[in-house]
Amino acid sequence: MKLVSVVFLLLAPLLSSCQELVLPLDCSDIYNHDRSRPSGVYTMYPIGATSAVQVYCDMDSQGGRWTVFQRRMDGTVNFYRGWDQYKLGFGSAAGEYWLGLEPLFHLTLRKKYELLVDMEDFSGNKAFARYSSFSIDPESYGYRLQVSGFSNGGAGDSLTYHNGQKFTTFDKDQDSSTRNCARSFLGAFWYNNCHQANPNGVYRWGADSTIYAVGVEWSHWKGHDYSLKTFSMKIRPVQ
Repeated sequence: MKLVSVVFLLLAPLLSSCQELVLPLDCSDIYNHDRSRPSGVYTMYPIGATSAVQVYCDMDSQGGRWTVFQRRMDGTVNFYRGWDQYKLGFGSAAGEYWLGLEPLFHLTLRKKYELLVDMEDFSGNKAFARYSSFSIDPESYGYRLQVSGFSNGGAGDSLTYHNGQKFTTFDKDQDSSTRNCARSFLGAFWYNNCHQANPNGVYRWGADSTIYAVGVEWSHWKGHDYSLKTFSMKIRPVQ
């Protein structure tokens, strides 16, 4: 009996360290481990133990468990950036940020995800668009967007136009236009020819037609001359 106790005492630290090695892939894993967790910043590991990244987890909207990969809220972060930064991510999970195309690819490679796009204007009106399937291809395919299954939360569908498009930044032109859409509209996105959504555009304050379609826009809700107050794109595993 004493021998068993000694063996257990020796193994206990090892067993507890093994439990700690179960690293959350996304906010859904965090929620499933402890359903009392509130919305906020958490650490997840989309590519394994050495890939720790901070994300904002939305545990409230439409059942929660959402991993936010893009968020605009106050204009404090410059989103007019090059390929390398869009690949690896930038900003702060407590505020405005872009998770990164590479982590996002690895997430959608491991699970089947749905997408929620939340937005708010400067009058306090809110709307959303939801898509039952969302993934992106690897970098060798330009991080091509695969999105389908739209359902309307008042915002309309501004993303289907971008389905099947590769990601474009001002220093890597992969869109379907003869010009570089990222340069023309001061953002970075899965541009087509060019956009019906420009969530990574210039943060402006509401209606502004001085420069056409460069703001944080979702054209089916507010048109091309209205830049939104808040905008976020988030994913969770399909149940």
